[in-house]
Amino acid sequence: MRFVWQLLAVGAVSFIGGQAIMAVQGNWALRLVVGLLASVLTVLVYRWVVGRTEHRPVVEVARTGAASAIGRGALIGAVLFGMVMTNLAASGYYHVDGLESVTGAAGLVGFMAAAAVTEEVLYRGVLLRILERYIGTWLALVVSGLVFGLGHLLNPNANLFGALAVALEAGLMLGAAYVATRTLWLPIGLHFGWNFAAAGIFSTEVSGNGTEHGLLDSALSGPWLLTGGEFGPEASVYSVLFCTLTGVAFLWMAHRRGNLVSRRRRADQSDTVATIAR
Repeated sequence: MRFVWQLLAVGAVSFIGGQAIMAVQGNWALRLVVGLLASVLTVLVYRWVVGRTEHRPVVEVARTGAASAIGRGALIGAVLFGMVMTNLAASGYYHVDGLESVTGAAGLVGFMAAAAVTEEVLYRGVLLRILERYIGTWLALVVSGLVFGLGHLLNPNANLFGALAVALEAGLMLGAAYVATRTLWLPIGLHFGWNFAAAGIFSTEVSGNGTEHGLLDSALSGPWLLTGGEFGPEASVYSVLFCTLTGVAFLWMAHRRGNLVSRRRRADQSDTVATIAR
């Protein structure tokens, strides 16, 4: 029932926030403000419902160190996507013709912040964390990653290969970032940095959702295995390679810190394996 209540509470506030963002889609300033407010509200609701249902300090969204962890994550995510696009540009598949829309990019800050917070709270904060208590870290990463990736099949230009690519690259990397730090702030930053770089900077397709008017006026075309086709660069073999390697690095970090949970350990240990200081 903890899972049900947490899922319902976070899902409800996420739905309301999503509808509000869609209602102001044509206004970049309101999109920015509403998106940021939706992000904050989602975290507050998560903290409240977990505290009420699990009767513990909700350390995974503690305020201490939040800003620095989000900043580090956003930098890593943006650099990773930049590496993908650098390889595509060097191969002649990505071209930049100039600037597109600075205000469009600003509006995408709010939209991508809301998307990153919502998905990380749902998939890592609720699903992965609770599954890990009963089936251990490895199986929880596999199950939550698959659910996360296959959920992208609902997007307009989605395909199975793209969804599986997201499950492998993002499901592993973001889940491993949570396991390594035992906070949601780093995966939230990673998720935001990757998505904002994709849409807000490079103006590419994001998970089959369509191309946004970001900072750069650009064009992407070429072999679908390298460019990701209609799904976007997230289905590129470059993305799979770079993000999977980053996920493995986070898992190595989690192992060194003793944060990997086996199914034989007590259920509640997964919430106290590491402290915020880590």
